[in-house]
Amino acid sequence: MSAARPNVLFVMTDQQRSDTIRALGNSRIYTPNIDRLVERGVSFTNAYSPDPICIPARHTIRTGCEAISTGYLGNEKRDARHLEETCGPFLARAMRERGYRTFLVGKYHAHPREIDLGYDTRLSFEAFFDDTGHEVKTTARQGAMVHLPQQNNLPPESNYEAWMTDRAVELIEDDTDEPFFGLVSYEPPHPPFGATPPFDRMYDPERLQNPVEGAIETDHMDEKIPAQNHHFWTTREGGIDDTTVRVIKAHYYGMISEVDQHIGRLLDAVESRPDGDNTLICFFSDHGELLGDHRGWEKSSFFEQSCRVPFLVSWPSELPKDERRDDLVALTDLFGIATTAAGDPELRDGTDVLGTIRGDAEPRARLFGYHRTPRLPPNFTAMVREGSWKYVFMRNGGREQLFDLDTDPNELDECSEDYPERVADLRTKLATKLTDAGATEFVENERLCRAPYQEIDMGRLVREPYPDHPADVLD
Repeated sequence: MSAARPNVLFVMTDQQRSDTIRALGNSRIYTPNIDRLVERGVSFTNAYSPDPICIPARHTIRTGCEAISTGYLGNEKRDARHLEETCGPFLARAMRERGYRTFLVGKYHAHPREIDLGYDTRLSFEAFFDDTGHEVKTTARQGAMVHLPQQNNLPPESNYEAWMTDRAVELIEDDTDEPFFGLVSYEPPHPPFGATPPFDRMYDPERLQNPVEGAIETDHMDEKIPAQNHHFWTTREGGIDDTTVRVIKAHYYGMISEVDQHIGRLLDAVESRPDGDNTLICFFSDHGELLGDHRGWEKSSFFEQSCRVPFLVSWPSELPKDERRDDLVALTDLFGIATTAAGDPELRDGTDVLGTIRGDAEPRARLFGYHRTPRLPPNFTAMVREGSWKYVFMRNGGREQLFDLDTDPNELDECSEDYPERVADLRTKLATKLTDAGATEFVENERLCRAPYQEIDMGRLVREPYPDHPADVLD
C-alpha cells in the first residue's frame, strides 16, 4: 500500500442500470468518461443494490449496513438521526475520524433535511439556488408525465449538474495537508427524463432495443410492478407501447451521456493532482430502472434491471487496470472500501472488496436483498443470489421465483418448479439470515412468514391535484 493515505472519491448517479456503459458491452450508448473509469481500474459485473429503492439504498451506503439492519426497507420519510446509534458513525464522519476532510456535493436523500451526515462541506440544491436563483427542476413533474421525455430549459453549462461539477472540482483541487473523502451525487438519470440539448437528441429511438418481456405471469408475479405501473401512469393499456419505450430510453441514455461529461471533468481534476494515481474512485448507482423491461418501470424489484448497478473501483497506484470481476458485490461494501483505503478497515455488513481484488480475502458466497413498500399490505420481498442462481420470495401470497442467470440472463424462464431442492436450500438460507438478524416480522421458528395474497393499490401519482373543472387552473 502507498505510504501516503489515498484520497477517496465516490461518484454516484441515481437510477442508472448496470447495462448502460459502453466499455462493458452496450455499444448503443456513448459514455467515454465512464469508460475511462473502466480502463482505470476494476469493473464488478455482478454488483447489486441490496435494497433497490432510494432512501434504503442511501442509508446502506452511509452506514455500511443492510436494510434489515437499518430498518429502512422502503421510502419512509422518517428521521434517520438515530442510525448512528444503531449502526455506528455515518461514513463521512468515520472518514473524518480517520483524518480526512470530507465533502458532499449533490443529492443525499435523508430526513430531516438538516441531518448531520458528518461532512465538513455539504452543497445541495439550496446552495445552487442561492448561487444562481434557478430552481433545480425545470421540467414538468405532473404524475401523468413524469416518465415521458420532457424539455429542460436550462443550458447545459449552467444547470444543477454543471454547478455541482464546478463545486466538486473546486473541492477536489483544494490544496490541503489532509487527504479528501468526497461524494459527488448526481440525480440523473432519475426521472423526469429531461436531458438538456443536445443530449436530448443524441439517440435515435429506432436504433434502440425494444423492452425485454417474459410471460406476464412471471413479469408481474411481484404485485408491486403492476401497482407501480398504475401509480406512475405507465401501463400498456395507458399507451406505453414499444415505440414509446424506445423514445423514453433515448432520453434516459441522453441523461447518462450528459452526466458522463461531468464525470470527465471530475476525472480530469483528479488526474491533474500530483497524487492523482493515489486517489481511489468508486463509481456506482443507488439502484437501476426497469425502463419498460418485464412490463415495469422504476425500481423496487429484484429483476436485474432494477437491482443490478454499475460498480467501478479504481486506484492506479494499488489496483490493476481494465480488469473485470464477477464477484458478488453490493452497496454494502462501499463503507469497507473507503475505510480500508484509509488504513483502518471497518466492514460492518459488507465484504472486503479491496482484499478480494488483491487476493487477500474471499469473495462473498451469497448476497441477500430486501425491500417493501410502506403503508401497503404485507409485501415484503427478499432475494438470495448465490452462484448463477437467484431466488426471490414474496411474502404477499408466499410466492417464489427462481432464475438461472447463466442460462437465462433476461430472467424469462422462471424455473422454481424444475429445481425444488435448490428453492428449498435458498429459502432455508434466507430464513436463517432473517432469524440471525432478529427480523421477527418476516420469519418465525426459522420459517419465512407468508401472508394471504392481497391486491395492492398505490393510487395515482399526482404532483398537484387536478381541478374539478379545466378552467379552474386559470384562476
